[in-house]
Amino acid sequence: MATLRLGDKAPNFKAKTSMGEIDFYEFLGDSWGVLFSHPADYTPVCTTELGTVAKYKDEFNKRNTKVIALSVDGLESHQGWITDINDTQNTTVNFPIIADEDRKISEMYDMIHPNADDTLTVRSVYIIDPDKNIKLMITYPASTGRNFDEIIRVIDSLQLTAYHKVATPANWKLGEDVVISPSVSNEVAAEIFKKGFKEIRPYLRMTPQPERN
Repeated sequence: MATLRLGDKAPNFKAKTSMGEIDFYEFLGDSWGVLFSHPADYTPVCTTELGTVAKYKDEFNKRNTKVIALSVDGLESHQGWITDINDTQNTTVNFPIIADEDRKISEMYDMIHPNADDTLTVRSVYIIDPDKNIKLMITYPASTGRNFDEIIRVIDSLQLTAYHKVATPANWKLGEDVVISPSVSNEVAAEIFKKGFKEIRPYLRMTPQPERN
């Protein structure tokens, strides 16, 4: 199977999860989605990650975003691990964890990198829009836990730039100034961006962040 790339359709699949069987597209519905994989159950970094995502659930909900995790371990293992996560991270896991024992989904999404490990998944992250297009892919090594503040930040940027002719600059956070897309002329920019804009260079124009849709 060809490697997935930005803009590709996220492959659909059916799977058993810690919260019942799902069809991935039906699970997402008209929401944005975050699919992220873990090398194995009962591992220390993964335990902190899933606990963090549970605590961020309200932030994902505000952004109409559903989260779903994946590990190559089975459902019985997942259920026992969830008990540990809840206990050690002082939270309640409130999203499904896929049991991908046959590794079909992991291989479909290129989550197994043989030079890192022949059987376990790396820390992959996919952000998927409501049209089921892949908008972001990040791959972390097994030794490095993910920064979920950054994942939230990227969702904010993707949702803003999907509906406005802007891009977000380095280290941008919600509420800060944004960059006007180069395809927009100054005349059109004056009509679109009612709060005005600053031309630093002809190709670099800043404007206050538009309201999110």
